[in-house]
Amino acid sequence: MEVRSLSTHFFTEDGVVRAVENVSFEIHPGEILSLVGESGCGKSVTGLSILKLIPAPPGRIVNGEILFDGRNLLQLEEKEMERVRGNDISMIFQEPMTSLNPVFTIGDQIMEAITLHQGVDRTEARKRTIEMLDRVQIPSPETRIDAYPHQLSGGMRQRAMIAMALSCQPKLLIADEPTTALDVTIQAQVLRLLKEIQREMGMAVMLITHDLGVVSEIADRVAVMYAGRIFEYGPIEAIFEEMRNPYTRGLMNSIPSLTERKKRLDTIPGQVPNPMDLPVGCKFHPRCYLMIEDCKKEEPPLFQVNGDHFSRCIRWKVCC
Repeated sequence: MEVRSLSTHFFTEDGVVRAVENVSFEIHPGEILSLVGESGCGKSVTGLSILKLIPAPPGRIVNGEILFDGRNLLQLEEKEMERVRGNDISMIFQEPMTSLNPVFTIGDQIMEAITLHQGVDRTEARKRTIEMLDRVQIPSPETRIDAYPHQLSGGMRQRAMIAMALSCQPKLLIADEPTTALDVTIQAQVLRLLKEIQREMGMAVMLITHDLGVVSEIADRVAVMYAGRIFEYGPIEAIFEEMRNPYTRGLMNSIPSLTERKKRLDTIPGQVPNPMDLPVGCKFHPRCYLMIEDCKKEEPPLFQVNGDHFSRCIRWKVCC
């Protein structure tokens, strides 16, 4: 999939929220791309835009192309998009308790996707659902298939969401904060499971997260977002070892260390800007330790650092 110059805005009574602005990236077959950034930077809106799930009104995709298997998804009619969602591209949403319908069993919800997209009868769909629940390591899948969401733990609900998303063997999985609200042990299990299934199925994954520790474990490439824009983009090794953006450096410095003892964690000064009142020039300059007067005048483009490593900073050569 290739996303080109994607912009998604929300038109409210108070003004226009430019949630995603001129975002471009690629996801290659069989790789994991991670979108990283603080809350409110546009990560989830980017994922929803790909599937054309932006609530309208007030939201609207105002510019760009989303090319998937040679087709621009933004030009597809709703009927055609329904065939893409869940079949070619699936999504795991942030909170499984609110994403799963509480009045239907998890089996019913997974079987619905299979019968809709795979054209099989209910008996075959049930068989495939049990196989998928077993694949995501839910114990006693023959019994759990008839359980309601409230009868499962948080970790089990997340596994059920993964089973639903993977039930039609999609080419691309969008995982939006798949380990949010889970304890650390369960987080590790879910991430390990996602990685194993991704390798087995050979699918591409777009992982949306604010946790750089998660990114370091499983991602192949990283896109760092801030204020609806990509600020740094490149292979995982480049982002972690040769970062060239002060915002990325700030995120890295805020990670707790097992080897260095600090009285307090480092933080990025200031606040995330109001999306309806973004600063002129570089959107990060009010919080940046490398800021010079030129940063206030014009928004920088993505500079090519090396190969497919890019940074949106006029001072990338002296950064970090």
